[in-house]
Amino acid sequence: MPGTSKGEHRIGLLNGFAAYGMWGLVPLFWPLLKPAGAMEILAHRMVWSLVFVIAALVVVRRWAWAGELLRQPRRLALVVLAAAVITVNWGVYIWAVNSGRVVEASLGYFINPLVTIAMGVLLLKERLRRAQWAAVGVGFAAVVVLTVGYGQPPWISLCLAFSFATYGLVKKKVSLGGVESLAAETAVQFVPALGYLLWLSAHGGSTFTSQGAGHGALLAATGFVTALPLVCFGAAAIRVPLSTLGLLQYLAPVFQFVLGILYFHESMPAARWAGFALVWLALGLLTADALRSARRSRVVMVSPRVEATPDSAPVEA
Repeated sequence: MPGTSKGEHRIGLLNGFAAYGMWGLVPLFWPLLKPAGAMEILAHRMVWSLVFVIAALVVVRRWAWAGELLRQPRRLALVVLAAAVITVNWGVYIWAVNSGRVVEASLGYFINPLVTIAMGVLLLKERLRRAQWAAVGVGFAAVVVLTVGYGQPPWISLCLAFSFATYGLVKKKVSLGGVESLAAETAVQFVPALGYLLWLSAHGGSTFTSQGAGHGALLAATGFVTALPLVCFGAAAIRVPLSTLGLLQYLAPVFQFVLGILYFHESMPAARWAGFALVWLALGLLTADALRSARRSRVVMVSPRVEATPDSAPVEA
């Protein structure tokens, strides 16, 4: 990135690897929370995430954004929408992992970039380049193949992809930092989540205190598990180019896919392999086009005067 030293760039890369690595390995965490059900885990995740981010904001003393947000009803409404959409995403993902559907969940994040592009065309009237159209077409073919293989559409994958793409679209319009955004969204989620946990406890269905201190600590750790990768991602986003982040984002579903096959021993029939192969082909087309576009943009940004001056600052460190 312009003006970023090699040391800063290295720190950004390490934070990027850490963020996507943690997101990729998180399927190992959710099964540890059994016998808690997906809804109880989700509610704890909402409650403890707010506790964690408030503690982080107290340390860094960043509160000005909250007053500004409360004075802007339209942005506040978008935060509520983002909170609702990410609630669906979190809930489906936790349920999928603890139901032995890790591979199908990973597919959702593989196809997420394709869904994001499709939503850009349909909702924002964006124009696609030829390679992007090809990638979307191959992605659609992959869904058809997987539908035949599963005997039904891959609902878990589609739900995760569409909910996360919608979440990204809404967050772009809200324009808040990562930690601030999580604080605002979990503040919206907090009251219904806490209410559900109190109701569950009153009806004898809570596992928070009935399964020992270790289990309770793990449920509380959902806030840490949610917020820490986001902090690392924020540190990466300001230090490395978007093209690099775009490549790093595939680490998470790759890790999840590998875990699903090698650790959770989920089956992969031939039709499923074929569907995944088509998805990876689509992502290859998309990535190649993005890199080509980024390289072209850098060439355009460099003026002849800068190129001819040896002592000029580099365009990208």
